[in-house]
Amino acid sequence: MAAAIGSQSAAGYQLATGDPVMAVGGFNGSDPSPTLAEFQQYVAAGDIHWFVGGSVGRSSSGSSSSADIQDWVAQNYPASTVDGVTLYDLSRRID
Repeated sequence: MAAAIGSQSAAGYQLATGDPVMAVGGFNGSDPSPTLAEFQQYVAAGDIHWFVGGSVGRSSSGSSSSADIQDWVAQNYPASTVDGVTLYDLSRRID
């Protein structure tokens, strides 16, 4: 249904909505999972409809997967702000 940076953020949205929310980057957003290519496949398959913008962590190994994903989303999908939260509609690519 949706994806958010970090498991704490994702868990909060999942509990609030009752819908599944993918934690991009693991606990604090710094793990290299999923990769940008994997995330793009999920979006293309229609598995993720919304992306919740937020702060991006970076691991000590220099992983930038979550930052790469957030940058790709921001460059390719429209954003709207709801109650101070930036949401990207992954079903409508910017032309």
